[in-house]
Amino acid sequence: MPNPVLVDTPRGEIRLAETGAPLVLDSLVPGGGEWEVELGFGKGKYLLRRSQESPERRFLGVEMVTEYYRMLVARARKRGVENLLVLRGEALYLLSAVLPAGFASDLHVYFPDPWPKARHHKRRLFDGETVDLVLGLLKPGGRLWFATDFLDYGELVADLLIGHPELEVERRREPWPEGPRTNYEAKYQREGRPILRLQGVFRGAEEKVGSASLHPVGAEAVLAAPWKAPADEP
Repeated sequence: MPNPVLVDTPRGEIRLAETGAPLVLDSLVPGGGEWEVELGFGKGKYLLRRSQESPERRFLGVEMVTEYYRMLVARARKRGVENLLVLRGEALYLLSAVLPAGFASDLHVYFPDPWPKARHHKRRLFDGETVDLVLGLLKPGGRLWFATDFLDYGELVADLLIGHPELEVERRREPWPEGPRTNYEAKYQREGRPILRLQGVFRGAEEKVGSASLHPVGAEAVLAAPWKAPADEP
């Protein structure tokens, strides 16, 4: 049996079965601040720092590894962080069934598992059939931030994002101005390992929310058959 989705709020930990879905985020972290999301936060270095630096904003982190989830929850509670919501669960499941669409101003994805074996490619966070699910978290004008040291996968993600009709994306030629955002990034920079970084802006206009253009790769994979009743049926 899969582990239940856990939701840690400033008021304590609850299970998804107690809240229902989609999550009503404003009831879990009250306030009017913009939302930032990090998918696969690992040890939570960047998310914890950002949530403390910007108390006027609200933050949501998703992580599948229980150890890392518990680590961030413990650190956030110790520091009295009140603007952070942490979910333990598989990202694509949470995106498709639990989280609302179009609520985030910023979406961070750093050093995701590249699943290098061909038979595992379907598990990747970014591919033609999942990219719209991921970008669907962003509201119009929202920003995407991405980094990986697995350059082959990074190039695939870059091509995928560049081909999206609703996203303006560019490569960063320099590191982030404030320094490494994750423990992996700090380690790889010390080692001189090349890192591919991307940043993008979701262009969808307000009137297009819920009907934005899909990535052509994903749209091509969808089949639809209209139903027409036989002539002898009423």
